[in-house]
Amino acid sequence: MRPDILNPLFAEVEALKGVGPAIAKPLRKLELERVVDLLFHLPTGSIERKPVETVEAEDAGRIVTVRLVPVSYRASGGRGPFRVGATDQAGNVVQLVYFGGNPGWAKKLLPIGEPRIVSGRLDLYGQELQIVHPDHVLPPAEAADLPTRESVYPQSEGLTSRRICQLVEQAMLRAPELPEWIEPSLLQTRGWPGWREALVRLHADPQDEAARARLAYDELFANQLALMLVRASSRRRKGLPLKGDGRLRDQLKLPYTPTGAQSRTIAEIEGDLVQSAPMTRLLQGDVGAGKTLVATMALLVAVEAGAQGALLAPTEILARQHYDTLGRTLAGLPVNIAILTGREKGKAREATLMGLADGSIDILVGTHAIFQEKVGYRKLGLAVVDEQHRFGVAQRMMLQAKADRPPHLLVMTATPIPRTLTLSHYGEMDVSRLDEMPPGRQPIETRVIAGERLDEIAGALGRHLAAGRQAYWVCPLVEESEQSDLAAAESRAESLRQLFGDKVGVVHGRMKGPEKDAVMADFSAGRLGVLVATTVIEVGVDVPNATLMIIEGADRFGLAQLHQLRGRVGRGDQRSVCLLLRGNALSETSRARLALMRETNDGFRIAEEDLRLRGAGDILGTKQSGEAAFRLATPERTALLIDTATQDARLLVDRDGGLDSERGQAARTALYLFERDAAVGLLRAG
Repeated sequence: MRPDILNPLFAEVEALKGVGPAIAKPLRKLELERVVDLLFHLPTGSIERKPVETVEAEDAGRIVTVRLVPVSYRASGGRGPFRVGATDQAGNVVQLVYFGGNPGWAKKLLPIGEPRIVSGRLDLYGQELQIVHPDHVLPPAEAADLPTRESVYPQSEGLTSRRICQLVEQAMLRAPELPEWIEPSLLQTRGWPGWREALVRLHADPQDEAARARLAYDELFANQLALMLVRASSRRRKGLPLKGDGRLRDQLKLPYTPTGAQSRTIAEIEGDLVQSAPMTRLLQGDVGAGKTLVATMALLVAVEAGAQGALLAPTEILARQHYDTLGRTLAGLPVNIAILTGREKGKAREATLMGLADGSIDILVGTHAIFQEKVGYRKLGLAVVDEQHRFGVAQRMMLQAKADRPPHLLVMTATPIPRTLTLSHYGEMDVSRLDEMPPGRQPIETRVIAGERLDEIAGALGRHLAAGRQAYWVCPLVEESEQSDLAAAESRAESLRQLFGDKVGVVHGRMKGPEKDAVMADFSAGRLGVLVATTVIEVGVDVPNATLMIIEGADRFGLAQLHQLRGRVGRGDQRSVCLLLRGNALSETSRARLALMRETNDGFRIAEEDLRLRGAGDILGTKQSGEAAFRLATPERTALLIDTATQDARLLVDRDGGLDSERGQAARTALYLFERDAAVGLLRAG
């Protein structure tokens, strides 16, 4: 249960004075639905209001606060502005200008002859001083209410920064003093304020570094503590020790010797599987580093030990491809493999479910469908999850709850994850890295070309096809609209068909599964020469004869995504090329991205750089998967504070009596405050 002390913070924003449906709507757009959301909606900067006695031209461009007396009204015709002439104490004239065609409001605010305190940006318009739409107009008696410094907040239509500021002030009145969860000596060394004081200070002064660092740290600490508790809980649960006897792996005919990194990782996994505590291991490997072989070996260990294995893929295309690859690799072995996606219906589905329940199916491949309620395993020993970033902590916990004895868990990602993010998102997991490429893999040559040279590119594509090779053509991502992604792909495919006829196929996100699979099958079999696609081909498509990747509008993609797309080629022993077509107006960030892509094929280096240029939520896809990204800890702060937060959480669990101690009770409050409380549910009495 959430501690009572936090209840005022988790009330709906409608509980605040003056918040009705009209204001709740723009607040919702900013994801400000509860009081705590307002408190964590931090200002991005502040404005200074300069108090002046008289208006002078030298203050033009500044925000000033001055006592003025309205002396005249002047309306323009039609929808032109309404002007209020006003004088300061020295008789200097300033025009107060209102647009919007409703002079009644301005007249009520500024009655002739009555002094007012006016604050806003002073500008020179020709020879005339003016303030357009003053921010504040108050009777002199209320002058003290006007701050000299005001915080500026991210805002949405129908909601000014000033209004957000007033709501934050109200929210702050509901914020209690909370017990301290940070280790006392750390608090002292850093000179950080308490939690509530940090909030008050930061909303008053966005430049307050100590307050900002404290709040970022709190969020990271709660996150690391939650991951540690998840880990401790899964270690306490008894899993199924799996010891393979090698009989299936010995029959495997591999076309090449595994790399040192693959052999090392397979040995680490074998070591985990024989333990009774369930394995939770993250396997990171660049595109093409051979993760699938490692997963296959792990699944065979499970089958040798008399258990079942499951392989979960994020998309139907990828699930079918894994199914085919496993089928080819294990051909001739006495291993029964089945597939289950949303598309298997009726009798086929029933047969698969029965085979899982009676144990006659050894390995099941599928999409999220394989962990639904109705799917029961006779003895699930190992679950392998591909493309981990689409599968968050909550889903990992759900999967481990699937059996009385939770299965061992191996999660794989081809998106190399920077060290700080591995710690903050996978802190409960052991990590293996495949950092060498299998022999025979060719480095991919990357070139950046201006987008308007399409004719030359089409010519090069023609020569490429004439030589019997295949190519991908990826259309740019269009923000917010699948419709326009679709239009871009369809129209590009059409223009290429005029050149190359029916050798051109197209896949995009709006196609039904069977349609998409049919096109992919034609491309894999070589019946199509060019596959025009939106980013649906980003993960997992494996066609060794495709050695040319053309990415249109490459400056619109993130680094990790470009790297993933480039990894679709270079999968055979032929030289491969990736052409990045860029627009003309490149931002500094886009230029830096494209230069790095040209310079290196090293996914780990690209990932670190991507984090610097972009931010964490994007890289991990947490924005799409609904995992809670950090609200207060920026990537830069995460990098600075994550190690300390991890050590402090470990100290609390190992030395300071866990959640039962006094500091532990405070830390429990932090878990609820930052909504990492799913971890609390895993604790048997702390």
